[in-house]
Amino acid sequence: MARRPHGGARICHCTRDTFSTRRRFPSAPTRYKTDEPQGEHVFTDPAQPNPSRQAACDANGRAGCAENEADPVFQEEQRHLSEVYAALCGMKRAIVAKIEKLDSDVAADKEMLADELTGNFASMGEAFETYAEFASANKSIDLYNAAQELNFQNLQKVSLLLHQPYFAKVVLQFKPGDAPKELYIGNAGISDENYRRLVVDWRSPVAETYYNQENGPTSYVANGRTIKADLKLRRQFDIEADRLNAYFDTTVAIQDAMLLASLSQERTSRMKDITATIQKEQNEVIRHQDCDVLLVNGIAGSGKTSVLMQRIAYLFYRQRETLRPEEVYLITPNPVFSRYIAQVLPDLGERNPETMTFNQFMAHIMPPERSRGRSDVDLSALERIDEAVRGLRFEPDDFKDIVCDGTQLISAGQIRQAADKFKRIPAGPHLVTLMREELHKRLNSRLRQMAASERAQNEATSLSIQEQVRIFHETIAPQTDAELRECALTYLNDRYAAAFDIVERDEWLRIDRIGMRLLRAEGLLPVEWAYLKMAVTGMGDASVKYVMIDEVQDYTCAQLMVLRRYFRRAHFLLLGDENQAIKAHTASFSEVRSLFEKTGLHVEECRLMTSYRSSPQITRLFSHLMPEEDRIRVSSVQHMREEPRIASFSDAASYEGALRETVERAKEHAGLTAVIANDRAALKRIAKMLGDAAPAVIDDDATLPARGVVLMTLEFAKGLEFDHVVIPDAREEVFGDDRVAKNRLYTSISRATGRITILAPGPITPLLQHEDRPA
Repeated sequence: MARRPHGGARICHCTRDTFSTRRRFPSAPTRYKTDEPQGEHVFTDPAQPNPSRQAACDANGRAGCAENEADPVFQEEQRHLSEVYAALCGMKRAIVAKIEKLDSDVAADKEMLADELTGNFASMGEAFETYAEFASANKSIDLYNAAQELNFQNLQKVSLLLHQPYFAKVVLQFKPGDAPKELYIGNAGISDENYRRLVVDWRSPVAETYYNQENGPTSYVANGRTIKADLKLRRQFDIEADRLNAYFDTTVAIQDAMLLASLSQERTSRMKDITATIQKEQNEVIRHQDCDVLLVNGIAGSGKTSVLMQRIAYLFYRQRETLRPEEVYLITPNPVFSRYIAQVLPDLGERNPETMTFNQFMAHIMPPERSRGRSDVDLSALERIDEAVRGLRFEPDDFKDIVCDGTQLISAGQIRQAADKFKRIPAGPHLVTLMREELHKRLNSRLRQMAASERAQNEATSLSIQEQVRIFHETIAPQTDAELRECALTYLNDRYAAAFDIVERDEWLRIDRIGMRLLRAEGLLPVEWAYLKMAVTGMGDASVKYVMIDEVQDYTCAQLMVLRRYFRRAHFLLLGDENQAIKAHTASFSEVRSLFEKTGLHVEECRLMTSYRSSPQITRLFSHLMPEEDRIRVSSVQHMREEPRIASFSDAASYEGALRETVERAKEHAGLTAVIANDRAALKRIAKMLGDAAPAVIDDDATLPARGVVLMTLEFAKGLEFDHVVIPDAREEVFGDDRVAKNRLYTSISRATGRITILAPGPITPLLQHEDRPA
């Protein structure tokens, strides 16, 4: 943190309204909603006829409703659901009443405090008394805010459950002869006023018995103790608000009716949570014991990203008191993907972590002109930096002036003098920390010196009323020379605030020059620059506890080393698919493991080998591009769909006509179709060829629609899924017989859930010749 003096302008009438600026009262009452598309939630009295349920009966026919009415299990579960829903409605009304009452109390107290707090600073004694009154008022505000924050958290939880109170039920017998215990599992846990557990949070230890997916003897770990039980019943529910649509009793994973129903739904423009349908192999990753590095290698469509999001929600639940969203970083492949997953955690009642792409991360830690450039740096280059820094001594030209708002505040020569003060200490993070402290002192001294000048004092007193209120929180009228200097100092601290940031960010060091001297190079690539600055200054964020990297197979060893060093105290969750490494020179999973182990971290691995995205036909098609030893382990749980359409054309006119026809037909289908070009140049050619019929192009700033047809490069399609995928150019020149080409084709095909069309204006790639279909 930059060290800035407060200006000391309290007794000189440059005072700030401490009460109004340090704390904020809860906002005025609002209308509370449950974020349903229909708007405000309508409380349903379960004892009264439910119009939506009656409409469902009319839609499904009288026979279906009569069947449910004749099913005693259905009737009992509907009765229980109605009771829970009524309790949740009552809780919501009570919470809203508390919020509104607290808002009313706050409004009354604000009026009282406004009358009582006069802000008298006429003398030192009266000023101290005023500060004591402010402190007391601030304490009251803190209590109000804490109570209101708790109310809103409870309101959010209840509102979440009003959408779907729960999705599953387990019946457990803990000891022979004891009565079985029924537990209902939902997206959040909640109890009634008598502390009777209405719904168990899916992340609680006992809920693991549901995700183990097999009836009979089971166990879970709670508070470090293994608890054994006999799972008598595993029941899944299809529930909307207070309406039970269906229930399913399952004994093994293959019978997971909820999963199959979920997979058959049409794709949407954003990712949904998979809480109700988490499978056993996915659950092992989500609930994996905390470790330094968890490396997850999963085939396309195995739910890696969904598992990642559920893992984050699980960690927030397990570390509720100690883990904050800003202490978790999620590194995503591109901005489109970031927007695609943005609603998963809020839908689970959690805040999103810090989310960014690697390029955005680099732009965050580097000057704008240095953050872009090649990333294919060899790991040995970073190792040379570590070696070179050990013997580094700063030279006079390694420093630069600290200039702010056109004014030189500290010269490079003065920084050299500060370095000479610590000349016995070798260059590195320790020396830079000492120099930073010294430069803060010199900067404060320089501003105090400037504040004594007539020019600075005139500038301070000549400020507009708006500027005075912004800087001093009131208009000023200094009466003495001391007050004038204090006001000038407060003004200068505001004007040159960026100078303290320059010191704190070590921007007074010429990292480029140091690097070129150490490495005997003409310039530094961004990854080299960032790593060198970390090695020299200790730049990094030690407060971050978890870093999640999706699509880790697309990172180089050097990029991963930068992240490892910057987040030096974090645990890492790395997810990817080696078969989706679509760039040359990226790290293999064995190299990823070795890299983190060499830095002293323990690495554990998990595999995900079941495809939940693609049909068996599409899964079979892309699995042919995998190494043989992995191919035999791949499976799909989806229903059989259309056979892939693969066609090659000997003349341009036939090819262009087929592509146009494919795009036009895709517009008539439900769901979302993606035309995936191999690179930017291919995308431009296809868009030009299709002319007015070209689909909308998806790039950095675009958001995926729920349906229609889009055109995008493979880089932007990464991690996404579509009902139909069109690969417009699958010639041998595009997809040769090398590993990267195989991976790019594998990745393109595996974006499809139900239909795949592969076209080629010439001979088809040999990678697909065993699947070739004549045009």
